[in-house]
Amino acid sequence: MSTNTISLKILDKEYQVACPPEEQAALMQAGQFLDQKMRGIRTSGKVIGLERIAVMAALNISYELLQAKQNVTPTEAETQTVKRIGDKVEQTLQRCKQLDIS
Repeated sequence: MSTNTISLKILDKEYQVACPPEEQAALMQAGQFLDQKMRGIRTSGKVIGLERIAVMAALNISYELLQAKQNVTPTEAETQTVKRIGDKVEQTLQRCKQLDIS
């Protein structure tokens, strides 16, 4: 399976993420969604710090996902796609955390 590297901009920071070509559009959409959520949290002024904003966004998105699951049962393909995107976001956050520590 081939992968391409795409660039996601979240809260004015650029992240490089490897992704199969057929999932690029979905990953870009997920990145834009995450950026919007994180900007909303930052704008509220109640949460300070990139890591805390990311955690709050993840909690909000997880809550929304769980609420949506109660109303509709996703297909196996949808579940796997969400898991892959979540894994990629987690990997990117870990790389950023390592860069901040260095």
